[in-house]
Amino acid sequence: MPQKKCQLVDAPAALCYILNMETKLRTVLTVRLFCEGKCFGPGVAQLLHRVRERKSLRAAAISMGMAYSKAWTVIKNAEESLGFKLLESTTGGKHGGGAFLSPNAEKLLAAYEDYCALLQAYGEKEFPRLFAEFL
Repeated sequence: MPQKKCQLVDAPAALCYILNMETKLRTVLTVRLFCEGKCFGPGVAQLLHRVRERKSLRAAAISMGMAYSKAWTVIKNAEESLGFKLLESTTGGKHGGGAFLSPNAEKLLAAYEDYCALLQAYGEKEFPRLFAEFL
């Protein structure tokens, strides 16, 4: 296959390639759920996983390099769009406070991950067939 010639692209969301560098074509699939606007995607899913692991929104945010206020806003916006709570919390006290996923959040996260896995498997199967001449 001849060496590909790519132009340098100067755009915020564009991938930049060095001139005359051979690149391997690949796909990256991501799933985002929408109500009126975007309400759930990989970032919210990761944040929920971290809350489940760390039992705290603050600890989850810190582990992702995110400000607590940003994490709180992400969760509140998703909850408002979805129409149900994603997190339940307990206040401090003898054993301290914390956060955990609501039953609806657990179901949504499981469905989201199953759907992503199905799409990924389908994409891995079909990508080589559809893009064979470019690989």
